[in-house]
Amino acid sequence: MCGIVGYIGNNDTKEVLLNGLEKLEYRGYDSAGIATSNDEGIQLFKVKGRIANLREKVDNSVQSTMGIGHTRWATHGAPSEENAHPHQSASGRFTIVHNGVIENYYEIRDEYLANVSLKSETDTEIIVQLIEVLNDKNNDVAKSFRQAVALLKGSYALALIDSKDQEKIYVAKNKSPLLVGLGDGFNLVASDAMATLKETDRYVEIHDKEVVIVKRDFVEIQSLDGVAIEREPYTAEIDATDIEKGTYPHFMLKEIDEQPPVIRKIIQEYKDDNDSIKLDQDIRQAMLDSDRVYIIAAGTSYHAGLVGKQLIEKLANVPVEVHIASEFSYNMPLLSEKPLFVFISQSGETADSRSVLVETKKLGHPALTITNVPGSTLSREADFTLHLHAGPEIAVASTKAYTAQIAVLALLAVDTAQAKGIDLSFDPLQELGIVASVMESLTDQKEEFEKLAKEFFTETRNAFYIGRGMDYFVVQEASLKLKEISYIQAEGFAGGELKHGTIALIEEGTPVIALSTQANVNYSIRGNVQEVAARGAKTCVISLEGLEQESDTFVLPHVHELLTPLVSVVPMQLLAYYAALHRDCDVDKPRNLAKSVTVE
Repeated sequence: MCGIVGYIGNNDTKEVLLNGLEKLEYRGYDSAGIATSNDEGIQLFKVKGRIANLREKVDNSVQSTMGIGHTRWATHGAPSEENAHPHQSASGRFTIVHNGVIENYYEIRDEYLANVSLKSETDTEIIVQLIEVLNDKNNDVAKSFRQAVALLKGSYALALIDSKDQEKIYVAKNKSPLLVGLGDGFNLVASDAMATLKETDRYVEIHDKEVVIVKRDFVEIQSLDGVAIEREPYTAEIDATDIEKGTYPHFMLKEIDEQPPVIRKIIQEYKDDNDSIKLDQDIRQAMLDSDRVYIIAAGTSYHAGLVGKQLIEKLANVPVEVHIASEFSYNMPLLSEKPLFVFISQSGETADSRSVLVETKKLGHPALTITNVPGSTLSREADFTLHLHAGPEIAVASTKAYTAQIAVLALLAVDTAQAKGIDLSFDPLQELGIVASVMESLTDQKEEFEKLAKEFFTETRNAFYIGRGMDYFVVQEASLKLKEISYIQAEGFAGGELKHGTIALIEEGTPVIALSTQANVNYSIRGNVQEVAARGAKTCVISLEGLEQESDTFVLPHVHELLTPLVSVVPMQLLAYYAALHRDCDVDKPRNLAKSVTVE
């Protein structure tokens, strides 16, 4: 969601901040701002809208070697210049940027800030005003910063500068991601390493409820009571070229095309010298020891989890439940005696999932994170991690992370089955290799899917997807892709549920996309297609080779039936992409959405 960049060094800070914020645009935002500091004080530039607008507003004559920047996704207060970050204290001495949500900001306002006139509607301004009030008593900025942070409840990533001190940036975090980047004669602050890869690939992790004082040539980590903490830096394993579009018009299209090589990368990373699956023995044992797996996820990752449930149950005979993270946090079901929790998250920073992890850790249950970011919060705090190896995903609408999640879940299921001595009668790595080739053949047929998108989605305000079994899970993801980037109201329905109410939504010309890749329900879903067609729907049937009928719109090359979600989703992704493109939507940065949901 919101993004933070900070710099302290010897070069002019404006371009570092603006370039860094541009690298964070993929996370989603509705306003942006930077604050720079020099001998004349703090220079503040804020806009509602895009960073391109911010660039136009920034005074290029201002020179500064320290500053902080922010992209905001509105929570408290509407998107506006007044609510945009950075925010300043009443005197203008302190300036802050903040990611997260402060749960007790009303209490802080009423107890500490009764005599302070607030300029914005945000919870963020409460923090900077509190620091100034405390510093008026303490006359010690570091102490006041620590005291203020200790009073905060909720999630936060903070970066504070003081107009009277051009030698320090004060930093703290809880639940929201934040890193310190290390340079030669300079240091940086970022909520995502991708913001600062142009400057450095060396970073220091910040743990929850720690404070960091960042100087040009020194970084000091402290506990909230001021005790120094030592921590070794690490090198980020991200290629800066991976976060560039290259010749592609959009990151989403690039990432759709990257899915075949991602599947091949997963095969390579999880294959041993004997062409068998290579997983951590501790993960294997955790699966064998559990009597039930609980998959916790949100959005696209939740849809991948639904497919994963089928894979684990059908291949490994292990019961699986899939839960939406935000619901599980506040309504935990009755658990089995030996549960294993599997957290699926592209970013590894999903706040709802982390809150579940915190609660289940208190209960002593083991946890496995499946993520694209090994050093992320969910990865660090879980007992085990499986890496997706998908490379950075920039477009807000997830594509390659979804298929990578399913592929890794398939390997987890197969590995568990083999450890239990179950004969699968097929070579999973070979089958995944076939999947990669089929994906490639589908991405090579973009023109076909662009024609279908024009035919079905150019004028409509509604669209429906139907499927049964594994296909039902895929059409839920397909409908999410369409609505999140094209703004068409789309829903994915179980075919058999149509007659129980949802068929009432069908009108003359309503697009209905049907998926049929499962032999046992092939005739059933085709009956559902006839039902909606009889009521005026405009139908499109996408089937699997071997199950096709003459009237089908598109036939997918054959793959193993349990792995069909990996290939059937590719046409759905391309249909959504071209629907959005031809409706003049912002494909990579759809309105109101954020890539990494770091607040509950």
